[in-house]
Amino acid sequence: MTIVAMRKVTLCAPVRDKEAVIADLQRLGCVHLVPLAPLPQAPETLPPAHAVDACKALRYLTDVRDKRRQVADPGSFDMQRVVAQVLVNRNLVRETEDRRDALRERCEALKPWGDFRLPPPEALGGLRLWFYQVPVTAMARLAALGMPWQVVHRDNRFAYVAVIAAEEPSADALPVPRTHTGGLPLAEVKRRLDAAEIELEELLAQRQALTRWCLLIARNLARAEDGAARRHAAAQTLDRDGLFAIQGWLPAPDRQAMEAFVARHGAALLIEDPGPADRPPTLLDNPNALAGGQDLVAFYQTPGYRAWDPSVVVFLSFALFFAMILSDAGYAAVFALALLVGWRRLGGKPLGQRLRVLAAALVGSALVWGVLAGSYFGLAPPAGSLLGALQVLDINDFGTMMRLSVGIGVVHIAIANASMAWQVRGTPRARAALGWIGALLGGYLLWLGETGAGQALSWSGTGLLVAGLAAVFWFAGARPVRRPLDALLWGIEGLRALTDITKAFGDVLSYLRLFALGLASASLALTFNGLAHQVAAVYPGLGLLLALLILLVGHGLNLALSLMSGVVHGLRLNFIEFYNWGLSEEGYPFKAFARREETQ
Repeated sequence: MTIVAMRKVTLCAPVRDKEAVIADLQRLGCVHLVPLAPLPQAPETLPPAHAVDACKALRYLTDVRDKRRQVADPGSFDMQRVVAQVLVNRNLVRETEDRRDALRERCEALKPWGDFRLPPPEALGGLRLWFYQVPVTAMARLAALGMPWQVVHRDNRFAYVAVIAAEEPSADALPVPRTHTGGLPLAEVKRRLDAAEIELEELLAQRQALTRWCLLIARNLARAEDGAARRHAAAQTLDRDGLFAIQGWLPAPDRQAMEAFVARHGAALLIEDPGPADRPPTLLDNPNALAGGQDLVAFYQTPGYRAWDPSVVVFLSFALFFAMILSDAGYAAVFALALLVGWRRLGGKPLGQRLRVLAAALVGSALVWGVLAGSYFGLAPPAGSLLGALQVLDINDFGTMMRLSVGIGVVHIAIANASMAWQVRGTPRARAALGWIGALLGGYLLWLGETGAGQALSWSGTGLLVAGLAAVFWFAGARPVRRPLDALLWGIEGLRALTDITKAFGDVLSYLRLFALGLASASLALTFNGLAHQVAAVYPGLGLLLALLILLVGHGLNLALSLMSGVVHGLRLNFIEFYNWGLSEEGYPFKAFARREETQ
């Protein structure tokens, strides 16, 4: 639960060793490079073209569900030839699919007209056939048409009319525009459609056969990207008098590895602490069990280097919020079963391992909360049973649940202000943050006292609220007062800070969504249970099947809505309300200059 300390490192070595040093620095993989020279837009500093094509080819092949056995021996592998084959296949598949779809549409359009072949113009004495799809309700208008016409087909909506004329009739002669049938008969269109289907099958079979090269394409793609990264790094160095310098940010724990690297190459190394004007990248470091919160934090906003790491708070609060919104042990058990089925598959990569621990925390907390709330697919446990004895919460007790939700919001935002106070400790801003904590707690205690919890709470809450707001007013605009204008500006700044009380009030009330969404989920579950019971009672026999269908569809829909609400609103309370009070700056992530080939 920390932001790793960074050191600015500047490495200097002879230009003749530049390529070897940069390649070894990439293998070391612990430095976030900083450009010392303007980056030229020369082709040699950009990724090679075949790497871009290889990305397209690999993405095209990985979309195939059933892949062939992978070729691991690179001896017979020609990267450019295979990539070219894949891209040609992709283009041909797209062209063939477009042609097949066009032929399908043409076939459907020609079916009402039948299988016919247009006669040559001289066979009709210079006359031609013009085709119209006329609504049955508009057929009366053809009586005034001064040209010969014939209905060749009719259904319940349209009449398919052929008009004989030397020139196309004017636009207002018939109630509809002309239908373009084309010059091919229906039989020929069907023949071409069959040929296109066969050609497409062959191309898809070829695509599946090409999937045997996915592994080698990925390996060579990583090699190409590593080469492009080295050229890009070489373009960032400062070259003078036969020497080159390269600079970057190094995590403090990797200092020993960097010193060994420099000794190995006989280079010069300068290590400096970040200065006040420096903006080092942010590298979060959390225990494996809580690293899922780190991924959530990075998903929305990377905290600044001089801020704090909210990963653990986000991890724990997200689990609590998800549980409160779900509020059903039965639904949590379904999620637990799904997680158990996919547990091994999620553990294939480090990110999956972290996310499955996060998912386990969400499911576990939801299961515990559901048991405490006494809800199992909307059903309450029998009185006197073990599960009934474990129920300590009543989600239908509006007063208690509202006080609990608001209390959680107060504590959550108070933690955010406490973290802000720690970040800027020793400054008036820190004292203002502590003032907000007092105001939040005081307002909550005052509300509890007004709702019947006790007169003592009202007095305590009033005192805390007034003292907290006074601290906000006094310290928010703290500045040296050397003239009357400074005192006026101090007061204006303090009053402006007090206007944030409306934001604090709104943010705390936002946590009522925890209770509201949990109640909505429970109400929907009860509704579906009641509908199923009524149907089973009204229609004996068949009603049981209908009741099961209602339960399956209804609870499935409620489960999906609860999952969506738990994730979206659980994260929203962290990323909006909590972040607004707890993070003072946004940073950028640490990206090590490292090889990709070894990670494939």
